[in-house]
Parts: sequence; C-alpha cells; structure tokens
Amino acid sequence: MSENEDFDFTIEELGSRNVHSPIAMSKTLGDMIANYVTDDEFVLLKPQIKLGEQATIKRSQVVECAGPREMIYFSPHHVHAGIVSCGGLCPGINDVIRAIVRCLSRYGVSRVSGIRYGYKGFLPEYKFDIMPLTLKDVDDIHKLGGTFLGSARGGGKEVVKIVDAIEQLNMNMLFTIGGDGTQRGSLDIANEIEKRGLKIATVGIPKTVDNDFAFIERSFGFDTAVAKAVEVVTAAHMEANSQINGIGLVKVMGRESGFIAAHTALASHEVNFVLIPEVPFDLEGPNGFFHHLEERLSKRHHAVVIVAEGALQDQLIKEVKTDAGGNVKMVDVGTYMRDRIQKYFDDKKIETNLKYIDPSYMIRSAPAAPSDSIYCERLGNAAAHAAMAGKTKLIIGLVNNEFVHLPTKVVISHRSHVDPEGALWRDTLDATHQPVLMINNFQSDTLFTNEFSIPV
Repeated sequence: MSENEDFDFTIEELGSRNVHSPIAMSKTLGDMIANYVTDDEFVLLKPQIKLGEQATIKRSQVVECAGPREMIYFSPHHVHAGIVSCGGLCPGINDVIRAIVRCLSRYGVSRVSGIRYGYKGFLPEYKFDIMPLTLKDVDDIHKLGGTFLGSARGGGKEVVKIVDAIEQLNMNMLFTIGGDGTQRGSLDIANEIEKRGLKIATVGIPKTVDNDFAFIERSFGFDTAVAKAVEVVTAAHMEANSQINGIGLVKVMGRESGFIAAHTALASHEVNFVLIPEVPFDLEGPNGFFHHLEERLSKRHHAVVIVAEGALQDQLIKEVKTDAGGNVKMVDVGTYMRDRIQKYFDDKKIETNLKYIDPSYMIRSAPAAPSDSIYCERLGNAAAHAAMAGKTKLIIGLVNNEFVHLPTKVVISHRSHVDPEGALWRDTLDATHQPVLMINNFQSDTLFTNEFSIPV
C-alpha cells in the first residue's frame, strides 16, 4: 500500500456541526433502526495484505465512510443548493439529480436550483435561467436519457465569475456532476470560495463513462455502457458470422483506459481481439494485429474486434489540440482501423466483409440500466448527506463496495488504467484467445510503463 502514502484522504469541513439532523435514525446497533454514520468509520483502500506485513493501519490507507451524520452543519431551512452537470452525456445523470433533490427534501431543504448547460450556466454572458428543482420537477426524470439540466464543456476556468454568481444566488452548497475536467473546475471553485471566506460546500459526483477516476471502484454509467456495447457486439458478431470472412469492428469509449472494451469482451463472449490504449500493438509484421486477424479468418472465417477510442493515439496524433473541456482531440481510430484492415486484405486479394459500428453517442444518451440507477440513487443520497454535514472539496465514490468520501484533489491526481499485468486483462485474454502481445521485437522488461502518453 506504499503507493498511497503520499496522499492525504482527510476530508475538509466548513466548521463544527451544531444542528441536530431532522432525519431520525439510531446510534445503537441491534435496534432494527437505520444508523447514523460517524466520522471514525473508515474503509481500507486495499484489503489485500501479504502474510508477515506489519498490521499497523495508516491514515493514507483508509477513507471516510459516507452517509448521514447525527449532527449537521447547515440549518435546512437556510439552504440554497445548486446542481450542475458538465461535459459529455452519460447514463444516469438524471437519476443522480433526482436523488440529490429528494434526499435534501428529507432534511427539509426547499430551495434547490439547477444550473443550465454546465458551468456556462453561471456566466452572465450566456443568460441561461436558473431552473428551480422541486420534487414534482424531478419525479420522472430518471426515465430519460441525457441530462434534464443540459450540459456543456468549458466555462470551468471562469472561476471568479462562477463564484460571483454563486454568491449572488446565495447558494451554500454546490453539487457538481461530471468527469475529470468538471471536478478540477469544482476544486478551483472551492478554493476560490475558501479564499473569500465563504461557507459553501462543494461535493462532486463522479461521471465518466470510461470508469477511469483514481481510487473509485466504478463510475456511474459504466455498467449501462457495457450492457449497451454488448448489444452492439452481438449484432457485429451476427453480421460477421453470416458473411464470407466477415469482420465486425466495434469502437467503444475509452480515451485513456480500456475498461469498457475489456468488460464488454468478458460479458459478450464473442470478441476475438480487444485493442486498448494501455497495451501497445503493431498493425504490420509477423506478430502484428493484421497477421493474427488473417490467421483467425483462415481458421474460423469470421472475427469480432473491439477497439477503444484511445488506442493508437500516440501514433495517430501529430499535433495536440484540445476541446473546450481541455480534453485532447483524438483521431478517429475506428475509421482508421476500418480503412487499414480493408486495405490489408484487398492488397492480399483476400475476400472479406467488414462491418464497422460506432455506437458511442447511442450509449452515452441511454437511460441508466437498473444496476446504474441503483448506484446513482445511492451516490446522490451520499452527496446530499455530505453537504448537509458541511463536508467540502470531496467526491463521493465506491471503495471496496462501500460509499466513501474522497478528497477531490486526490481523485483528480491521476487516472485509473487497465493494468496489462493484472487480473482484468488476464481474464480478457482468456476470453478472446488473442495473443498476449501483438508487437514485433519487444523487450518485456521495458515494454509496459502503464502510462498513457500523447506526443506534445
């Protein structure tokens, strides 16, 4: 666990909690009444140990449990909460919004406002109206895909203007639903709030369909994305299996991490090759992807390939450009692979029938699957409880199947990646039967750095 010792998982608070929670729960075990959570309840980051290791638990190895506190910081009738969703669409955003509003109402909070179109909704030049969020307003939004509030990239760097708007609206808590860029913006906003001496809680809910937040077991929307991707793979397999040397090529999301690709392969049982950013591969050559794909076709006469959108970007990107959210603009690896595969077999005069499918935006805009809907409900509840307790600069996450508070600065410190030497990738190789490495003339001791790099 030494890799975590440089991180401080202590959660910041706005001040002492002197208000009794209006939500009646118990402090006693065994009385059949739901219990409050105390600040001395923690979860181990990594439960694995080696025999003979020292048993002393350090602060860097535990994270604070989420949940309702007996004493809270805010008087519910004085609360004006804001909710904002930023970045790309993701299944489950509306479920989170609904859960926050409904949980705050249990405390007696009656003023909740939705910020339209991401952080731009705070900026006066866009002239977006604030949307009041009542129980009636959010009652059925979980049945819809997308985001009830609208979303946008960018705007998060206008920190002074955003905090000016938060002050003018008399908000004292802000819930930010978004990915890495959104949460970086949230931390900048929180720091500006602190600089001004304001008592405003900022709580993040992790939205990245790629599932690449550090320390967090699973981001919401991920399960739905995998379920939808499996449906696409099923169609690609049917197309491939019905054609002469049929090839089904499916591009899935995963800018820097191949979690969706790997999980889809495991869930579908019909994928023969998975190409992800973390595991380099050659296209040409005796141990390249094209050679192994040709071998597959010669034996089985069909193949299904999943490629994550971030694969090959270190080779494809010639000039780094970023979008409004600060993300590197990537080359479309799906169409690139489609054209290269077709050319390879055309040059060899081998008949193939290639079907390329990119379901990305269909997946992003889908309503949440039941497992995600449950997860979003619990994330939203935990976020509301944390804010009411005056906890700030945190993200709600799942660690070892427990809901916890994680400092925002720790979560955004780095991205999570598929470990090429770990169990997930090992099981993916078992599922696909693809070669362990498709690279020519590699040196095994220097090949993997587990770092995703784009030329600058």
